Amino acid sequence: MSFNALIVTKDEGSGKTSAAVTQISESDLPNGDVTVAVEYSGLNYKDGLCIGPGAGLVRKYPHVPGIDFAGTVEASDDARYKPGDKVVLTGWRVGEAHWGGYAQKARVKADWLVPLPDGLDTRQAMAVGTAGITAMLAIMALEDAGLKPGADPVLVTGAAGGVGSVAVAILAQLGYKVAAVTGRPETSDYLKGLGATQIVPREDLSEVTKKPLEAEQWSGCIDAVAGAMLGRVLKQMKYGASVAAIGLAGGAPIEGALITPFILRGVNLLGIDSVMQPYARRVEAWKRIASDLPMEKLEAIVQSATLSDLPALGRDILKGQVKGRVVVDVNG
Repeated sequence: MSFNALIVTKDEGSGKTSAAVTQISESDLPNGDVTVAVEYSGLNYKDGLCIGPGAGLVRKYPHVPGIDFAGTVEASDDARYKPGDKVVLTGWRVGEAHWGGYAQKARVKADWLVPLPDGLDTRQAMAVGTAGITAMLAIMALEDAGLKPGADPVLVTGAAGGVGSVAVAILAQLGYKVAAVTGRPETSDYLKGLGATQIVPREDLSEVTKKPLEAEQWSGCIDAVAGAMLGRVLKQMKYGASVAAIGLAGGAPIEGALITPFILRGVNLLGIDSVMQPYARRVEAWKRIASDLPMEKLEAIVQSATLSDLPALGRDILKGQVKGRVVVDVNG
């Protein structure tokens, strides 16, 4: 039986890629332990790269992008999953090195999946998606390092983005005061609606200063920006506080006298990699999302799309023209 998939192909002569919805069959799918009837996927920046120029993310064509998905198990060689089980997948380079979620069926290794927790349906799981589990993993890391709700706020940089938005909403729901950093004043009401108690203009933290330390302000930080901003934020952390850094692993360099916060204030810098997390940690993170994330606050930023919309949306997201979270209904 054939089904729909967004297939990216590459012309060997010109090197140009193109994407179109095509009919394929289960025999075309890559090897794996579990076959999933995909219901929803998301649109992320990496998906745009895979649909468009690739930038080295796609090594073999034809290719099915989609770095996350949620759906129902159809067949399984692993005792953890039975037909009818609801599952979710993020990470493990699915949609990059392995065919991903932009098809009505996917076949993957069982270890890459986790059971969809009670309290979330498949559409909600992809409204949260890779951005949401990254935010939750950052919060869990900060809590493991001792963060608790208190009088001093937790700073979230890049707060209007996908990871930042979810982080703000979860932290507020857990009782933390949240200071949200944004370079777009028009997003202030949106961030306050998610629960931010303080809006910090990006320019307040963008300038590099020669001071080795500044006044202590933040009990913790989730940083999605890096570069000069991270260097500045580290100087403002409370004694013993932690920064969970999630963004721009190969991007802008950190500037400033970084050694001073670590020695004189005992600041911790925690790197968060959401791609290859242990199974138990992913299960815990999704359970926490189901219990701690107020989904109604995120519905305002969710837009729906179908497979046929993706070639254009893949180009748009690379241009910064896609706002909020895009949930892809692969059966729509």
